[in-house]
Amino acid sequence: MRVDLYRRPEPGGEFSFLLVLAGKPIPAEANSTDWQIAEQGLEVSDEEGSLPQFAIDQPFAQIGSKGYAITSYGWLQQSRR
Repeated sequence: MRVDLYRRPEPGGEFSFLLVLAGKPIPAEANSTDWQIAEQGLEVSDEEGSLPQFAIDQPFAQIGSKGYAITSYGWLQQSRR
């Protein structure tokens, strides 16, 4: 499946990531002016249970229910310690 990958800076030099289906806009509830496109048309297997390189759990379940997948809040909390 093709997705567009966005990122935004977080404290401590880390980034959080957001995925949407390729060519689709970021849904209004997740739209923020600080999201920057990181990669368009990224090919990701829809069988992936997680994308650890982006700290995203269950990416396609998230996209199916919300229209986007986002970095795990728990990962962000751990990276700040």
